[in-house]
Formats: sequence, structure tokens, C-alpha cells
Amino acid sequence: MGLKHKLRQHLKNSIGKSVDKKYFVIESDDWGSIRMPSLKVFQKLKSDGLDLGVGEGARYNLSDTLASAEDLEMLFNVLRKHKDHLGNSVVFTAVSVVANPDFEKITADKFTQYHYEPFTETLKKYNKESAIPLWKQGIQENIFYPEFHARDHLSVSVWMRMLQKKDPHTLLAFEQGFWGFRTKTPFNINYQAAFDLETKNDLSFQEESIVSGLKLFEALHGYKAKFFIPPNGPFNNSLEEVAHTGGIKFMGASKVQLEPQGEGQIKKKYHWLGQKNKHGQTYLTRNAIFEPNAPGQDWIATCLDDIYHAFLWKKPAVISSHRTNYIGSLDVGNRKLGLEKLDTLLTEVLRRWPDVEFITSTELGNKF
Repeated sequence: MGLKHKLRQHLKNSIGKSVDKKYFVIESDDWGSIRMPSLKVFQKLKSDGLDLGVGEGARYNLSDTLASAEDLEMLFNVLRKHKDHLGNSVVFTAVSVVANPDFEKITADKFTQYHYEPFTETLKKYNKESAIPLWKQGIQENIFYPEFHARDHLSVSVWMRMLQKKDPHTLLAFEQGFWGFRTKTPFNINYQAAFDLETKNDLSFQEESIVSGLKLFEALHGYKAKFFIPPNGPFNNSLEEVAHTGGIKFMGASKVQLEPQGEGQIKKKYHWLGQKNKHGQTYLTRNAIFEPNAPGQDWIATCLDDIYHAFLWKKPAVISSHRTNYIGSLDVGNRKLGLEKLDTLLTEVLRRWPDVEFITSTELGNKF
């Protein structure tokens, strides 16, 4: 690894609050979202000419879908296997959505109104209802702890307007229960980016989605969410107030946040670990990446290097590792690869740092 890489590692860990212990956090995004309904849908939409991504960008649509009971059971087996010196198993902070579009109701209303359903109802529609008890089991064992990503992993206002305009690719995808592709939208807004802004008029809808999303989160999981990472990054910080009112104490953010203002305008905001906003919420930032199903990189080596530099600077190791790495419903080999690499990573972490402590993002936030 070159000098520039080493310098970057030192710079990204030099700012922010320090901690005395070696805290280890895995934040895993996108649980609960449909993403790719099936391989049959993937092949049809690809043949229809939709932009499903290439290389790194294609991996989500090739492997990411609703987690089955088997997906969760096999992930949990790996997490239980690795315990810190206090006897705690590795825990995934499952940054999750609580709802998906209700395609049937939207169709019945002829695209005039958005409707959503709890992700548990989506699981039933996809014959994955047996996964629901596993979510509760993961919480009880403190190995899979859901926190808030959004109500929907979808830029609802932009998507609905594109449907109303009869955008052909958006309609083709809609017919297959799918939205996770790139098409020509206003200001190139990604459908996956739930809080990107076409216009400031959309803020009122986004506020309501946070309010209803947090209520649904509590109804589904039995506790209030305290940690919130907006999907894909774009997020207007005026929404932090409604999140705070709904019980969010900790905000996940990039160190350099691109804050959408509407009409294609963006402001840069800078964040660091332990920083507070005007509502008293604490920012938590990531400093490590583990994406084993992304091509072209030795993810075990690079993640261990990330962890080494975090601990060197007395920072917690906060690792980003998306759901896509651990799903086998579309590709069993994908899950096998992800879990084997995760197992190897965790074994090496415990060997190198036997005093490491496995905690959730919320537990980390409470340290500051």
C-alpha cells in the first residue's frame, strides 16, 4: 500500500473523539428492502435495456434481495461463533427500512398516490415469512440489531412523478416490482436515494416518511430506533429535527456530506466522530469497509488495515458491510463467499486484537 493510502488512513482517523477501548462495530445497510425481486426479473429488465449497472455497480442487482430465513440463520451462525473477551458475540447493526412500495395499491390508484406496506408483509408476498422470527431472535441474542435507514429505500416523490409522466423504463421496472436502476431523472437523482431533493417542496413528504417510518419501526421491532443513516448519502439536514423528535439520538453521516438543497444545488458539510448538531444528536462516522462480493480487491487485507489505523488513533473501528454480501437467495455462491470471508476476518481480528469489544452503533453513540 502506497504513501498516499497511508496518509489518507492517518488523516481520516486523526479527527473526532477518541476512545480508550478497541470497540468494533459492523453497520450493515439495506435490510428489509426488496432490491432485486428475482433472477427472472433481472434477466427480463436487462433484455429490456434497463441500466442495471456494470462491475461494482451491478453487484447489488445480481445478488441483493430480501433475506430468507436461511440467509439469516447462516449469518447468525458466523456471528455467534466469534466472541470478544467479555463473552459478547459479534453483532450486526442492521441499518434497515421498515416498508416497501405496495405496487398493487399504487396501480389501483393509477399512480395518483403512493402506498407502502411493512417489510414483514413484503416477506409474506415473497414466501419468506419464515424470516420474520429470525429478526426477533437476532435482537434477543444481540447479534442482529435493527436501526433506522428510512421508511422506504426509495426517492418516492421523484419516482411517483416519473411514473405519472409514463417514463417507459420506470414503468417497465414497476411492472416487475423493482426500482433499483439508473434512468434519466431530474438532476440525475438515484431512485435508491430516499432523501435526495428534486425540489424543497418534497421536504414535507420526507418529514412525514420519517415520522411514520419511526412509528412503524417501533411497532415492528418493539423499541424506538435511536440511530439513523439516510440511504445513499443525500440528506437535507433540516430533517434532523423531525428525526430528533422521533427519538433519534445518533446520526450516521459521511465525513464530507453533500447536502441537497433542491434544484440540483448542493452544500458541503463536514462531520467527525462525536460531533454534535444543534439538536444534541451525535454524529457517527465510518472508517472501515468490508464488501467481499465487490470485485477486484482483497477485502480482508484492506479491512484489517482500516481497523489497524482506527485502533492506532484510538478510534472505534466502524465497518460498512452491506446486506448484499450475505444473501444467497439469488446466488448461493454469493452468500458462501461473503460468510467465509467474514468468518476469516473476524478470526483474524480476534487474533490480532484479543481485547477488542463487539458493540452496536447505538452502544458506541452512548460512549460520547
